[in-house]
Amino acid sequence: MQDTPIIPIDKTRRRGRGATVNPDGRFETAKRDFVDDGWGTAELDDREPLKTTVTMERPKSIISRNMSPDLPFDQSINAYRGCEHGCIYCYARPSHGYMNLSAGLDFETKLFAKPNAVELLAAEISRPAYQCKPIALGTNTDPYQPIEKRLKITRDIIELLAEARHPFTITTKSDLVLRDLDLLAPLAKVNLVSVGISITTLDKRLARVMEPRASAPYKRLKAIEILSKAGVRTLVQASPIIPGLNDHELEQILLNARNKGAESAIYLLLRLPRDVADLFENWLSENFPDRAAKVMKLVRSTRGGKDYDAEFGKRMVGTGPYAALINKRFRLACRQLGFESSKYKLATHLFQKPGRDRRQMNLF
Repeated sequence: MQDTPIIPIDKTRRRGRGATVNPDGRFETAKRDFVDDGWGTAELDDREPLKTTVTMERPKSIISRNMSPDLPFDQSINAYRGCEHGCIYCYARPSHGYMNLSAGLDFETKLFAKPNAVELLAAEISRPAYQCKPIALGTNTDPYQPIEKRLKITRDIIELLAEARHPFTITTKSDLVLRDLDLLAPLAKVNLVSVGISITTLDKRLARVMEPRASAPYKRLKAIEILSKAGVRTLVQASPIIPGLNDHELEQILLNARNKGAESAIYLLLRLPRDVADLFENWLSENFPDRAAKVMKLVRSTRGGKDYDAEFGKRMVGTGPYAALINKRFRLACRQLGFESSKYKLATHLFQKPGRDRRQMNLF
């Protein structure tokens, strides 16, 4: 943890949020301490609830590429920066530092949207040298977080991918994905899409404090059921598995998802890169003070005594006896439930470049 404890933001001000604190971004040259100036302004500030703001940005490219050996994709799209779901464990939180913002409450309240995503995507997949490979939606921030209801950037992206017959995957914690079933069902029939629903816990109370603005667990299970009945191949992602907090639910999560129609499953061990470790430990101390020390001890036992080990091959599943036990339990449950052993392979041979109208870039 940090050397100097950060004072939590007032609970009434951060109601419905995940993080308890809002430390300065890691690239900031100065650190700020909040003090009462004697005029009562601090008290007034503490009473004002944190509001979600959305800033429009216009990036120059939209497809992110990686060569990570432990990721099942090498192309991804994130229509948003930051995520209002507020999952305290989110490994993407440190990316807000590049915007000179905090990985804490800033990450879930100060959001960025990319309204030119479709134009950029049309241009990129129209290039002569472009090679069609599945594109992953929702690898960093959720493509169906609450602001998607209004902005519909994810839906616009899916419409373009459907037009181009381009394969893609979706990972989300939101049943808002069902809004786009009219697009997803026909694509599933020609093997162009699969959907991963992330379920961290079946405990409503735990979900409410750990991922406060994501869909409730029962809604995610219902989404799996509806998608599956519509012919969309679904994957349940039991992630993250947190030793001493939700790891006992692993088999039940898999069983419930299988009963609703999920065809395959994966799990990921809790990852605490950079700022996330301190944020998570602060959150644990406030919400589960009786077991905070035990949870962190178990977490570190799966990371070689550290909060996190980013080494490829280890970062997703951890090391040590406790991590090995979780892995064994997962594999046994998958075998007993008849889950497919890997993600569904999507078709790439149907791809056709977008029409000329789609490729025209907006100059303004």
